[in-house]
Amino acid sequence: MNLKNIIIFLFSMLITLPVFADETNILPSETGIVQNIEYVDTAEGYAQTKQNVDVKLLSGEFKGETIKLENILTGNPYYDIKLRKGTKVLLHTEENNGEIIYSIEDIKRAGTLFWLTLIFCSMLIYVGRKKGLYSLVSIVLTVLLITHCLSPLVILGINPIIATAFVCILSTAATMYLVGGFNAKSTSAATGALLSLIFAGILSGITMLTANLTGFNGENSTFLYSAHPELDFIGLTISMMVLATLGAVMDVAMSISSTINEIYITDNSRTVKELFISGMNVGRDIIGTMANTLILVYLGGALPLVLLAKNIDMIKFINLNQVVTEVASALIGSIAIVICVPFTALVASVLIHTYAQKAEKEIVPFE
Repeated sequence: MNLKNIIIFLFSMLITLPVFADETNILPSETGIVQNIEYVDTAEGYAQTKQNVDVKLLSGEFKGETIKLENILTGNPYYDIKLRKGTKVLLHTEENNGEIIYSIEDIKRAGTLFWLTLIFCSMLIYVGRKKGLYSLVSIVLTVLLITHCLSPLVILGINPIIATAFVCILSTAATMYLVGGFNAKSTSAATGALLSLIFAGILSGITMLTANLTGFNGENSTFLYSAHPELDFIGLTISMMVLATLGAVMDVAMSISSTINEIYITDNSRTVKELFISGMNVGRDIIGTMANTLILVYLGGALPLVLLAKNIDMIKFINLNQVVTEVASALIGSIAIVICVPFTALVASVLIHTYAQKAEKEIVPFE
């Protein structure tokens, strides 16, 4: 894949993003650093502690000035913001009668994410070289598609399933062709992955209906409902299940397609049937580890929910809306991985065999 093709491809992907850019007004925020903390006990009978905090502004119109703020500690670790001298904080700002009022929103944590991202990108490029760079580009494109395309489309009232399908097609095409090049191998992998996602989407819809799931599987859904009650939350849950499966099926699809391609390059006398059998053999080895990986990802993310099972009747626990949604998502993702193997093996065997034979017939010897 030459530079010209990369530029054309990236441009065609990126020009769609500004069209759907989210123009929602975002509440302003500033950054500050804690200079001093004074503890003040609240009225007797309240299990609270008040902190009088001196915060030096690090951004905004009044950068460099020190302001006094209050921070209430209730004893609940979920809500408490634990501060100490030198802690960087995020400040929410509001304007009231021409005066800017500050309040402590949360501890600033973006610095940690920055270093983790830097380590990930460095390792990806160092180990993967050019392929790693292309992988990084595809990741950035996928994130942009979700944040600047999928989210605005859903907020505008577009059916979330249709919007997700659109994003999955673009993301799959970007990943496969950037990493694998413009060839039959990448086309086979993209086709196998998309067929698996269609299957996962249909299965997700059937599951939502038969299990009478509401689409509200956590407090984030509740918060979203408060801001946008008009959204289709069942469709959003189906979209969530499909998106969560996307990365895994792309991995399986490319692995099988690449293997079949290498087998055919090594021995081009292989028939379509022989290539399919080889792809299925490789796929059987992949299925176990990939399905296990997906289940562990869901279990790891829902570990507090798993621990909660010790304090509730098991039958009631299994029938909780959130539990059923999480388990169904893990199972649907695993099923999609399994079905991706024969889909990709069949498509790759036919396309790679046909494309290679056609290419050989079109080659003109150099004289």
